[in-house]
Amino acid sequence: MEIFNRSATYEFAVSDKFLAGMVLTGTEIKSLRQGKASFTDAFCYFVKGELFLRNLHIAEYSHGNITNHDPLRQRKLLLNKRELHKLETRTREKGFTIIPLKIFINEAGFAKLEIALAKGKKIHDKRQSIRERETDREIRRKME
Repeated sequence: MEIFNRSATYEFAVSDKFLAGMVLTGTEIKSLRQGKASFTDAFCYFVKGELFLRNLHIAEYSHGNITNHDPLRQRKLLLNKRELHKLETRTREKGFTIIPLKIFINEAGFAKLEIALAKGKKIHDKRQSIRERETDREIRRKME
């Protein structure tokens, strides 16, 4: 089960990708296993050297009780120190940000988040992305 951030590659030019663990509650992981997450306006930021994810909407678990989680709470991301330091120094550069690309459950049953160091695209870059996508579709149609 994978949940993708479809608008990420359209809005941003991705440079480096990282895999991060997430600190979740029990009802959050159950809701993720059902595929109930949305990346709308999700982003990552640093607080005192730790990386957090904000605005990732994980729907409340349908069979949860009063201990159900807040759908938009901030979640801590788990990376090693070298990766955190690299991300923090690169985000200080002008134009770079950290965006989530996809969430998946690995073989061990843990939820992982693929994040990327990205730079925002300009309007003409977005138009170029659309052109490339359309030409790829035409080539695939002719091959079939």
